[in-house]
Amino acid sequence: MLHLGCTNWPYTAESDRAGTLLHRRLAADAGELWGLDGDHEGLVALRDLGFDRLWLGDLEDLAAARPLDGTDAALGPFDVVVAGEVLEHLGRPAGLLEGLRPLVAPGGEVLVTVPNAYCAFRFASYAASRWRGHGEPVHPDHVAYYSESTLGVLLDRCGYDVDDLAFYDLGVEHRPSAPRSWRLVNDAAVRVAPQLADGLVARCRPRPA
Repeated sequence: MLHLGCTNWPYTAESDRAGTLLHRRLAADAGELWGLDGDHEGLVALRDLGFDRLWLGDLEDLAAARPLDGTDAALGPFDVVVAGEVLEHLGRPAGLLEGLRPLVAPGGEVLVTVPNAYCAFRFASYAASRWRGHGEPVHPDHVAYYSESTLGVLLDRCGYDVDDLAFYDLGVEHRPSAPRSWRLVNDAAVRVAPQLADGLVARCRPRPA
């Protein structure tokens, strides 16, 4: 398994202590786990936590990625690739998706998660702010939101077939940090309409050439 954007820096050690570090959770299920991220400090933090097979590189230029330990190794192919909440950080998401295709083993799959453009608590906070969007609850590094339709179009244009697409709710990492008002709006909305949940997850595979 390859985990893209694996570090969660600068909260790597903090997340691990809280039991919410995704890389640790994936390691429990993967027969062999690799990690790739553009943040050198975060990769060093992961290495200090006992992880290996760590690669440093630009997610929009995977061909130029190199092993953190400097060894002469090859990247891939992988049976499973996890791209958890990385596309919304990228100015050229197609660079990642197209560069990833050669790294997926025949029959392998890619799991992509992104924030949901129609998330209920974001709408409620934005509407209540009255300050032209200053109340928008968004990560300062995000450059995009995705909907079921736009994520599907992006994956299709980059040569992927989507086998399954679903909505995911506030998880163990986001829920503790969300204000109580957001959680109340979220829980009430998702109970009635699951498509108003926090994020989207797509299970897809590269389309044969």
